[in-house]
Amino acid sequence: MATATKTHEPVLKKQYDETIRQQLMEEFGYKSVMQIPRLEKIVLGMGVGDVIVNKKFLEAAVSELTLIAGQRAIRTKARKSISNFKLRAGMEIGAKVTLRGNQMWDFLYRLINIALPRVKDFRGVNPNAFDGHGNYALGLTEQIIFPEIDYDKIERVTGLNVVVVTTARTDQEAKSLLDKLGMPFRK
Repeated sequence: MATATKTHEPVLKKQYDETIRQQLMEEFGYKSVMQIPRLEKIVLGMGVGDVIVNKKFLEAAVSELTLIAGQRAIRTKARKSISNFKLRAGMEIGAKVTLRGNQMWDFLYRLINIALPRVKDFRGVNPNAFDGHGNYALGLTEQIIFPEIDYDKIERVTGLNVVVVTTARTDQEAKSLLDKLGMPFRK
């Protein structure tokens, strides 16, 4: 006897499917539903420049990024050597995670509604951080704004890069999509 399992549908995804898609279709006058911009993936990255001095910083970065994303982080390696920074090609110097599907929607919801309001003196995110192809890059100065991180157990406060990749063809379409999803842009 097969039992029906109820799958989790993220709040933002449900909101996007029910209202935001229709609003975008009307706003930009798309002829097909396939033209409507949607989220493709979210990439979280953390560079650890001090890993040359202390290898424990990289371990801490990987575990913190894994906690924040809810998915195992991978280590990133240097592409080329830079002698001034005592960096050699192939050295592990950071960590990253690529989120897709329900995990992507859940992370974006937590970022917008929980983490960003916890930033000290927060006045909104930069509305000009689009790359010209509909992708948005956001730099966070401290990882402790996420409630998953225990402040007493962190080695040191480090920054975090968040890149939201969309299928939008222009920055205006991507900004409208993120605005409707609740991204708090600076006025």
